[in-house]
Parts: sequence; C-alpha cells; structure tokens
Amino acid sequence: MKILVTGAAGFIGSNLTDRLLADGHEVTGFDNLSTGRTEFLNAALRAPGFHLRHGDLLDSGALESAMEDAEFVFHMAANADVRLGTQHPRKDLEQNTIGTANVLEAMRARGVRRMAFPSTGSVYGEPAIFPTPEDAPFPVQTSLYAASKLAAEAMIEAYSEGFGMEAHIFRFVSILGERYTHGHVLDFYQQLTEHAGHLEVLGDGRQRKSYLYVQDCVDAMLLAVDHGASRLNLYNLGTDEYCTVNDSIGWIAERMGCAPRLQYVGGQRGWVGDSPFIFLDCSRIRSLGWRPKLSIREAVVRTVDYLRGDT
Repeated sequence: MKILVTGAAGFIGSNLTDRLLADGHEVTGFDNLSTGRTEFLNAALRAPGFHLRHGDLLDSGALESAMEDAEFVFHMAANADVRLGTQHPRKDLEQNTIGTANVLEAMRARGVRRMAFPSTGSVYGEPAIFPTPEDAPFPVQTSLYAASKLAAEAMIEAYSEGFGMEAHIFRFVSILGERYTHGHVLDFYQQLTEHAGHLEVLGDGRQRKSYLYVQDCVDAMLLAVDHGASRLNLYNLGTDEYCTVNDSIGWIAERMGCAPRLQYVGGQRGWVGDSPFIFLDCSRIRSLGWRPKLSIREAVVRTVDYLRGDT
C-alpha cells in the first residue's frame, strides 16, 4: 500500500514509518522539520520504499502534491506542546485544527478515502468517569491543545460523513519510548543529569497519569486500521493502570542512581490544563486482541535508557 505519513520525522511518526516500511508498504513522509529530526529517519532514508517531502501543513499545495497516489494517510503531524499552549494560543489552532482541515481537503482533492489520526485523552478534560470510555460526556475543555484536537476530530467526522471517508481516531495517553523528545521523563532526566541531588516538580506529585510505550501504540493503530469496521472508528489507547508523578520520579531516580530532594511548585497542578487524573477505558481496542507489552514502569525505564544512550 502507498501511505502518506505527516509528521514522519517526529517521535511517534518515525516509529510508525519504520514499522510500515518493515511491513512492505511504500511510504511518503511529510514533515516541516520544526520539531521532527531527520536522524529519526536514518533507517527509513536507506529504504527504497521511502520518500521524504519537506513541507508544512499550512501549505495546501505541498500537501496535495505529497498525497499523489496515496491510498492511506496517517496524519501524525501536530503541535504537541500541551504545557505552553497559553503562551502561543494560535499555534494549536493552526498546526492541529487548520492543519488537519488542510489534510482532509487534500485527501478529498486526491480521492484518498482512508486515514488515521492521533487525538488525545486530554479531550475528556476532567471527567467524572474512571476509567474513561470513548462515549463519556465531554466536560469543559481545559487546554488549548485538547480543544484543537477535539475540533480536528469534528472536522474528520464531518468529512467522513460528507465525503464517505473511513477514519480511525485514536485518543492517546502520553507516549513513552525511543525517540521521545518532550515530556516529564525528559524534564526530570535533564534536571537530574545537571544536579542529581535536587528535582523541581510541577504540581504536587500526586497527579495520576497513564502512559503507553510507543511500540505498543503503533501495534494498536495498525491492528485497528487492518481490522476496519465502519466509516468512523474511535479508540482510546492506554494501559489498564496509572501511576502518580511521584511514582514516576522514583523509577527515574532509581534508574539514574540518585535520590533527589523534591521541590514542588505550581500548586496541585503543574500548568493550566494539567488534568490531575488521566485513566482511559481501553476495552474497545482490547476487544480486537491488542494488549500492551510493557507496563508503565517498564516504559518509563526504557525511556530513561534511551535518553542515556543505552538503547
């Protein structure tokens, strides 16, 4: 199959690209390289079935050109900077919502009927139901990132209905693993590398979060896409467990051989839109036979090993 992957040089996009190539697909990667890294594509660039196109989601012409002959689109490109959303509110709108609208319009123009989209578990805001199922009622949105992803979901739903497209939407928890470039494990790792005796923690350390290893995430997406089902397919992706921020600190510090003094800042929440409890009901994707291979602790440790250059 000929597949377009937007954000192919990113954390999840590059891991997905490698897997698609290993499975025998022909892949065109589309990335503006603002946060993606070409070194993540070193193996892909040696593969005869891979082509990299440099371009931006806001350039409709470049998108439509890159989509020529594509049969499926994995739209992985996005601004994933949740924490700093209020400092640049238009970035989420442009790169997540408008960018997705441009992808959909390029698909329509090129006659591409199938796509997959990574949304976020953050669209549930601060829900009343745990673990949170896909059909949970939406509360008030608490982050610009989540709001932009939910708006993108709505555009995908409308295009699916209006133009007969098949869409697979995945609401992720935070993803960990090789090529990880931002998030709490990196923040803590960098701090402890600079000063092993002291760690500044945003929030009170009791926030409860769920995480998923990147290869388990890719497994789930590919299984769901192969399974098909209907015009619109929506799945939560996460593990059937959660941990506190303090748990994660303990695992990171143990792996790095240190015992830092913790300083909590920012009150109960680390930043505006930081949900104090994220735990998704993943029974729908599990019904297809998917199971994550790594626990949260194993994913955190694997990420620390990657950051240290051990993997």
